[in-house]
Amino acid sequence: MTLAIGYMVGSVPLAVLVARRNGVPDLRLTGDGNAGYWNAKTTLGRRAALPVFVGDAAKGALAAAAGLAISTHWWVAYLGAGAAMIGHAWPVFARFRGGRSVLTFAGAICVLAPLAAAISIGVLLVVMAATRSFAWAARAGVFSLPFVQLFVDGRYRTAATGGLMTLIGVRFAQAALADRRGEVTTQPDAVA
Repeated sequence: MTLAIGYMVGSVPLAVLVARRNGVPDLRLTGDGNAGYWNAKTTLGRRAALPVFVGDAAKGALAAAAGLAISTHWWVAYLGAGAAMIGHAWPVFARFRGGRSVLTFAGAICVLAPLAAAISIGVLLVVMAATRSFAWAARAGVFSLPFVQLFVDGRYRTAATGGLMTLIGVRFAQAALADRRGEVTTQPDAVA
């Protein structure tokens, strides 16, 4: 049941719906072709894309919370989060062409490992204040997470987090392969 809930929640194509509401018929045919927050922000502007940011993170948080509510086993919540990420990446409601699941992961990890997530967000904020670069700050926050979580939550949960992070890597690899093959990411059949 956790897998079904996670997948269905993740499959709601928020970025595509928000873009459509703002006059862009299909976000996957514009910008970088990704059905996620960054493409929505670039295409629509920060304010119009804010519901995508909140909604994509909420997908992961809701799926992880559902797993925690359904079972006392910690790994069930990870299954729910993974299912939401898969739903976001390959959504049944959007012809299996979705985003890269970055914010869905971020929302999930805040529920799955709240202390490690809070410390990593702190790292992000410190690096952003020091460098004035969100890109470098995000990298520092993401790369610090497994090390912090290993100390806070132990190796099994950290390994499960690594599994979730691997899903994001798969999505980025798909986009890179599409670029290498010369596919234009704004074509209708391109990998989003």
